[in-house]
Amino acid sequence: MEIDSSSSTITLRPFKLSDVGDFMIWASDDRVTRYVTWKTFTSKEEALTHIKDVCIPHPWYRSICIRDRSIGFVWIYPGSGDERCRADIGYALAVEFWGQGVTTKAVKIAISEAVKNFPEVVRLQAYVVVENKASQRVLEKVGFLQEGQLRKYRYLRGQIIDLYIYSFLLTDSSDKH
Repeated sequence: MEIDSSSSTITLRPFKLSDVGDFMIWASDDRVTRYVTWKTFTSKEEALTHIKDVCIPHPWYRSICIRDRSIGFVWIYPGSGDERCRADIGYALAVEFWGQGVTTKAVKIAISEAVKNFPEVVRLQAYVVVENKASQRVLEKVGFLQEGQLRKYRYLRGQIIDLYIYSFLLTDSSDKH
């Protein structure tokens, strides 16, 4: 993709159908999709359908961009009813941008947006595969706390796996973001 993240501003924006080419670069990479619940994309048609049917109508599913090119995603899914006080957050990033602070910056932006967009949400939570040390570091850098381990909690790629649950209270965000 040849974008230099060190000299470029990281932004979040809603997905567009025209993102399909950039989306395929990272969403077709097994290393990127290893820990997400959706499967690795194998065609532009599948990717376009996902953008149209999942990303665009989602309450808050954003493309992580450098110079308006999609290099990953971050989403926030707010609860409803008695669970409206919390929202789940998830993310993934193109391999070539790993280890450069891009995901950490994107999650910080997402937290700031969550405060504005979801006034009833006071808690963000993330589920992280125990083996996914990089994602754990991202969450800890932005102030999430690991609350515990959820044993045999979810199927992923045909295996029942353990997850850590992390939380961040938006009431604490004003001094961190």
